[in-house]
Amino acid sequence: MRAGTWALETPVTPYALPRDMSDPKAPADAQQEAVEPPESGEVEQSSADPNTCTLCVVDDDASNLQSLETIFAREGFRVFAASGAKRALDICRRHKVQVVVTDLMMPGTSGLELLKALKTVAPDTEVVLMTAYGTVETAVAAMKEGAFDFVEKPLKRASIVKSVRLAAGHQKLLAENRALKKRIDILTHREIVGTSPALRKVLETATQAAPSMATVLVLGESGTGKELLARFLHERSTRAQGPFVAVNCAAIPEAILEAELFGHERGSFTGAVARREGRFAKASGGTLFLDEIGELSPQVQVKLLRVLQEGEYEPIGGDTVKADVRIVAATNRDLKREVTEGRFREDLYYRLNVIAITAPPLRARREDVSLLVDHFLGVYCAKNGRSRLGVSHLALQRLCDYPWPGNVRELENVIERAVVLCRGEQLDLEDLPETIAQGEGEGSKGQMTFSVGTPLDEIELVAIRETLRQVRGDKTLAAQLLGISIRTIYRKLGENEGD
Repeated sequence: MRAGTWALETPVTPYALPRDMSDPKAPADAQQEAVEPPESGEVEQSSADPNTCTLCVVDDDASNLQSLETIFAREGFRVFAASGAKRALDICRRHKVQVVVTDLMMPGTSGLELLKALKTVAPDTEVVLMTAYGTVETAVAAMKEGAFDFVEKPLKRASIVKSVRLAAGHQKLLAENRALKKRIDILTHREIVGTSPALRKVLETATQAAPSMATVLVLGESGTGKELLARFLHERSTRAQGPFVAVNCAAIPEAILEAELFGHERGSFTGAVARREGRFAKASGGTLFLDEIGELSPQVQVKLLRVLQEGEYEPIGGDTVKADVRIVAATNRDLKREVTEGRFREDLYYRLNVIAITAPPLRARREDVSLLVDHFLGVYCAKNGRSRLGVSHLALQRLCDYPWPGNVRELENVIERAVVLCRGEQLDLEDLPETIAQGEGEGSKGQMTFSVGTPLDEIELVAIRETLRQVRGDKTLAAQLLGISIRTIYRKLGENEGD
């Protein structure tokens, strides 16, 4: 027996086999069957508690391997045994192993090399290394490669069990953290929803502009999703790995807006007790989104113009700093009129307006209303811990007919309110605000709006679908209203489905 190994009186098998199978006098083939996991590529189904930690013990010394296997089985772990790195990797590929305990010095592949391989094959698995030849340098190298702990032989039972329990707890905590982050991302991540021609045209332009460093000016009414378009640009740009910093210029008092954007040095003005980075510095390497750009004061407009022209700025009381940001600006104002009336610098307007993108109002993309309703139902049902709600045909009809002066933001608020107040399994008229439920504001019902440049084929298709919706699918009546034959309706719809 090598130094640092031990033998216990009664070996314990890893798969909760009958008592006689764990008897040391049992036949050798029974002992081998107990230790070796199945050779098939499928994960073994066990009746054990799913919260039980799964452990893989790796050691080329058979007696030491059996002793460790016995200890951890008695401690309530589900244990796999492997006499070498190759076998251990096979186990970790086929089973969800939380912790691997491996000897450092083994013939062939060492424990350190196994650790590196595990970080590729099973990156979530924690690794505890053990050796009788430990040095500080070896321990440091193991920790740098991602080992959870480094234990020296001769091993003490309490010490190795404690180390493995800590590793298992750490692995569980990381897994729960990842699951929580994923859930938070689902609940908070906002995305552009819709397939309408007006929206597709905007997204095509944004996709083409995204990889460049050109400044983009996003125009549109309040609530149309201008910040979502800015994030869309950022996520498809070469700066996607950098920060996205959003600033609402209208929400920051004019007196401190300059300091917020460009930062300041200590003592640069009364109350500046410490140096502070501005939003330009925080957005370095990424994208700075300036919302409500039309609210900038003349003084801040001058400094922003310099950033766009020279690529540099000066923090208040500081030296010139290079600006490594891509600027996307947005406004719901008519900047041309602001320029004419002297409230916005003309040269800054042209610097910002390199690529202009207009977020379409919701009334121009009515075919997206049902998709948005479904999307917001999913978001707010999950956020409020409710089972997924449906929506009645009549309620959806009212939602589609409403002109939505507040655009997507108004629709989102209506759906959130309805989810909270709904007492049944689906939204109905009584769950909607009175103005929508009673069909008020339907002045635009039966009207369609198209963006300039929308292809005629798409206009025809939208007109056919909208007319069919208004006449509740009566193709004969729709053909009469449109002045075309029923065959033309079938052909147009068939061509679209074929695409």
